[in-house]
Amino acid sequence: MKKQFILAGLLIGLFIQFTACAQTQKPRLLVRSDDIASSHAANVSCIEVATKGISRSVEIMVPCPWFSDAAAMLKQNPGIDVGVHLTVTSEWDGIKWGPITASPSLADADGNFLMDTGDWYNKSYKLEELEAELRKQIELAIREIPNVTHLSSHMGAPDVKPELKNLVKKLAKEYNLIYEAENLDYVPDFGWDKAQSFQEKESAFIEMLGKLKPGKTYLFVEHPGNESDEMKAIGNKGMLTVARDRNWVRQVFTSPKVIKAVQEKGIELVDYTKVGTRGK
Repeated sequence: MKKQFILAGLLIGLFIQFTACAQTQKPRLLVRSDDIASSHAANVSCIEVATKGISRSVEIMVPCPWFSDAAAMLKQNPGIDVGVHLTVTSEWDGIKWGPITASPSLADADGNFLMDTGDWYNKSYKLEELEAELRKQIELAIREIPNVTHLSSHMGAPDVKPELKNLVKKLAKEYNLIYEAENLDYVPDFGWDKAQSFQEKESAFIEMLGKLKPGKTYLFVEHPGNESDEMKAIGNKGMLTVARDRNWVRQVFTSPKVIKAVQEKGIELVDYTKVGTRGK
């Protein structure tokens, strides 16, 4: 009987220690900014939110027309964690991009990538051409940007099928990059998409921060921009307020209220090097 009491006491003590440890662990949040290189507006906005705000990883689209501009900015900011945002779609009406390799099976009749992930899913592509294209995107990014650490997928298209996911995994291993970081949860559902003003976006984001649980690591992905004339010219039939919406993202990511809330709630901002393993 005495041994049973001792064992029970040990188990209770371990449980209390485990609970106390879990309660003292900080929630971790990876705020990712996608689509740098898609426009000059995206470039300056992604750099701004990473240097003055809460974003910690930036995803670069190598085939896009503003790649060289983005690469130069990222060279000047080597502390920013950069991902190669593998790209096989071109979603806007007023600006297009296509393969940077001789890969006709990846493009439409005009040499551009298809618009939608669904179109890409149904496309009759040559896998060897796709691999050559993705390799070129990765190699060009690594050559021009010193702080590339991981791979991600634009619009989910480059890894939308099992054979494509296997290809991206193979390339991540070969180039010693992070892909599909483990133990990442998307942030809890909140009123982000329903917000109709910057103030509503800001309030919703701060409310969401309060729901993050200690010991867990969360991912939040958005697209910073601004309301320049360039950004106002970007869009398609399904997205007519791109400049306004992406400017709100930039404002939220650099909001003093949001930054203060992150600090007060004890949230640790992390990048992919803190949550993923290279070459896995």
